[in-house]
Amino acid sequence: MNTLSLSPADLRQLETMGITPEQLEMQMQHFRQGFPHCQLVSAATVENGGIIRMPDDDISKYISCYQQLSKGKRILKFVPASGAASRMFKDLYDFTARYTGVAHNFEKEFPSVVQFLDNLTSFAFFNDLKDKIEETSMSISDYMEHREYASIINILLKDQYLSYGSMPKALLKFHRYGDLQRTPLEEHIVEGAEYARNSDGKVRLHFTISPEHRPLFRHKVALVRRYYEEMLHIKLEIGFSEQRHSTDTLAVNECNEPVRDENGRLVLRPGGHGALLENLNECHADVVFIKNIDNVVPDWMKHTTVAYKKALAGLLLDLQRQYFPYLQALSHNTVDGRQLDSIAHFARNGLQIELPEGFDKMPADEQRQILYDRMNRPIRICGMVKNQGEPGGGPFFVFDSEGRRSLQIVETAQINRKDPAQESILAGATHFNPVDIVCSFRDYRGRYFDLHRYVDPNTGFISKKSKGAQVVKSQELPGLWNGSMAKWITLFVEVPLATFNPVKTVNDLLRKEHCGQ
Repeated sequence: MNTLSLSPADLRQLETMGITPEQLEMQMQHFRQGFPHCQLVSAATVENGGIIRMPDDDISKYISCYQQLSKGKRILKFVPASGAASRMFKDLYDFTARYTGVAHNFEKEFPSVVQFLDNLTSFAFFNDLKDKIEETSMSISDYMEHREYASIINILLKDQYLSYGSMPKALLKFHRYGDLQRTPLEEHIVEGAEYARNSDGKVRLHFTISPEHRPLFRHKVALVRRYYEEMLHIKLEIGFSEQRHSTDTLAVNECNEPVRDENGRLVLRPGGHGALLENLNECHADVVFIKNIDNVVPDWMKHTTVAYKKALAGLLLDLQRQYFPYLQALSHNTVDGRQLDSIAHFARNGLQIELPEGFDKMPADEQRQILYDRMNRPIRICGMVKNQGEPGGGPFFVFDSEGRRSLQIVETAQINRKDPAQESILAGATHFNPVDIVCSFRDYRGRYFDLHRYVDPNTGFISKKSKGAQVVKSQELPGLWNGSMAKWITLFVEVPLATFNPVKTVNDLLRKEHCGQ
C-alpha cells in the first residue's frame, strides 16, 4: 500500500486545520479501498415492528409524560443551518444565464420561472424586492412589460441588491403575517417556545452556521430577540457553532492522488453533515431536538408538529425512566436470573435491541455485561413520514460488520443498487427520514456520552464531481443521523406528513403549507 507523501508545507497546512497525518492516511485508505455497502436486511415498516405507529391515546399519554418528566431537565433545540440559499434558486440562476429576452417558448422552456414571476406578490420577500426595484427608478410592472425578467431575478439574488443568492437560508423571509415577515430562524424560535421551553422559562437553541454568515446571524438575533421574548414570555439562549476544519476531508483525482490548488496547497473540503457530530458532542442537555433549518411552517400549521415533538420526547423520557434503574442495578451486579429475564425482555421489546443468539443460555455475568453495554448508550427517537418519493435516507433493519441486526437510517448512496435483492428491499421501503429526531446522550449517572465512540466509520461514502476536464473525488463522513449515530439505541415512530414541509426551491414557498391558511 502506498503511503501518502506529505511535504513540510503540507504538514503545516494540516496542523493549522487540526488534522493529523494519520487522519489523512485513513481517508486515503477509504479512497483506495472504498466504503463497504450497507447490508440491508429489510425495510423497517409498521407491519414488521420496525416503525411504531402511535394511536391517539398514546400521543396524549406521551405528551403528558413529556410535560411531567421534562421538569428540571435541560432542553435544547439543535438546528443545522450552515447552508447557503443558492440551491433554492438553481432554476432562476439557470434562467438568467440562458434567457435571451425572446418570449418564444418561454413558458415551455422555463416553467418554474414562469410560476415564480406569476406569483411574485405571494412571496414574503415581495415588498423588499419591490422597494429595491424602485430604487432603480423603474417598477416591477415596467420590468415585466419590457420582459426584463432576468433583471428582476438579478435584483433579488445579486449581492449589490437583496443578495438572496448568497445569504443563508435561515435568514430569508419565508412567511408573511400581515405586515410582518418571518425567517426560518424566527420560526424555529417560535416553534421552540412551544416544546423546548425549560422550567426556568429559557428556550435554548443552537444553530450550526458557516463562518462567513456569523455576523448576519448575530445581527438578526439582536434585532428580533426582545420582540420574541416579550411576545412569547420566554428568555432566549441562542448559541452558534461552525463546522470544524478538523473534519474536512481530502479531495483526490481518479488515480487517488491529492488534488492541489494553484498555490500547491492540498484541497480539503467540508466532510458533510456528519462533521456536525463534533458540534453536537459539545452541546450539554438532557433532551435534544434536531430539525433542519428549512422544515418550518407558519403558526397555523404548527399544532401537529408541536404535538408530535412532545410525544416523541415523552416516549424517550418514559423509556429512560424505565431503563435507567435497570442500568443502575446491572452496574452493581444486584440482579438475579429472574430480573435479568425482565431486563432482557425490555431491551428487546422496549428498546428494539437485538441480543446475541443463545443469549438466554449464557452465564448470568455474561448476560449482565451484554445488557449493560447495549443499553448504556445514547438514545434517539426518530420520526418517519410515509414515503412520497423524496430523495434521501429511510429506515431499515441492517446487519453491521459484526453481523448484528439493528435499526438504521440509510442513505441511498450507501446501498448496492446493482444487487437485485438490495434494490428490492429499497423499493419496498414505506417511509422516509425527514430529520425529526429527539435524542439524549446523558447516561443514568448524569454523565455525557462521548459520541465519537458510537460512530460506524465504515458508513461514509465517496462522491465524484467534474472540475473542468478533471474528475475530483471527495469523501463524506458518516452522516449525522446515519453512521454517526449507528451505535445508538434507535426507535422509529411514524409521524404525519404535515410535520414535513421543507423548502428546497423558492417555489416551494408557494405551497399552501407556506403561503396561506
